[in-house]
Amino acid sequence: MAKIIGKALPNMPWQDKPQGYDKPVWRYDHNPIIPRDLIPTSNSIFNSAVVPFEGKYAGVFRCDNRGLMMDIFAGFSEDGVNWNINHDPIVFEPAPGCDPCVTRKEYRYDPRVCFIEDRYYITWCNGFHGPTIGVGYTYDFKTFYQLENAYLPYNRNGVLFPRKIGENYAMLSRPSDTGHTPFGDIFYSESPDMTFWGKHRYVFGTSKIAGWQAKKVGPGPTPIETDEGWLMIYHGVLNSCNGFVYRFGVALLDIDKPWIVKERGLFYVFGPEEDYELTGDVPNVTFPCATLTDADTGRITIYYGAADTVTGMAFTTVDELLSYMRKYPHPVD
Repeated sequence: MAKIIGKALPNMPWQDKPQGYDKPVWRYDHNPIIPRDLIPTSNSIFNSAVVPFEGKYAGVFRCDNRGLMMDIFAGFSEDGVNWNINHDPIVFEPAPGCDPCVTRKEYRYDPRVCFIEDRYYITWCNGFHGPTIGVGYTYDFKTFYQLENAYLPYNRNGVLFPRKIGENYAMLSRPSDTGHTPFGDIFYSESPDMTFWGKHRYVFGTSKIAGWQAKKVGPGPTPIETDEGWLMIYHGVLNSCNGFVYRFGVALLDIDKPWIVKERGLFYVFGPEEDYELTGDVPNVTFPCATLTDADTGRITIYYGAADTVTGMAFTTVDELLSYMRKYPHPVD
């Protein structure tokens, strides 16, 4: 059994694998857990991030309003399933030493949240003359501070590692362009101070043999540290005759040099099958943005956006993912 490096979380949301089910990831039987209209102004709530917080749970949620303006909102939950989301979007203050111009807002979407050292860092796709990666932090999910953007436009899907690699903070991202990106590869970057990002490394790109990840790939939730390497859940995209289809798969990265791919899966581990994943504002999308993990049992709970409309929850274990990846391996360059 592979071991998750981290804390026990025995009370996290969980359902056992259904008897006779032969796939590596299974859905919560009361999905979607967050409907599109949970707050009064929302058109959709999806692609959001959740973390343990003060014995309960907190999160940052993408809530597109009925004007289809994209922004991120804080939310809280006793059990990780039933959520209360603030009705107003997060207001960022400039972090100490940052000019107030950093808080200039065009749009914000697809947040991730990662606890590092003493605070909760938030990354998101930030509108700054095109999409880039916004970076901020909070201690209490009430007051939020914004740092400098990590990169020049254009970039999407900035995902932090939960600890420093060597002496530096580390992030995965997907460079992009101004439109609905017709390409996508995953890159790794480091920073000594969460301001200046460099040491950019190519991780991996699209597949020439596995159609579900042939159009683009991008990082999903915060990588999970295991005794075998960093377990990365990522999204892959097929460009079908009816448009893009988003599914997710797994890869294992080197623990000390995470730009080195040790193993990668040929088959996807989860994809759109249910009505709420197949039908919505953007059909045929399952998009993972967060996990909860229990180091004692190896359990993993995944939060994902469905059809760019609602939020679902799914379950797996570290061994389920690694075993499936190894049963159906993708060649590694």
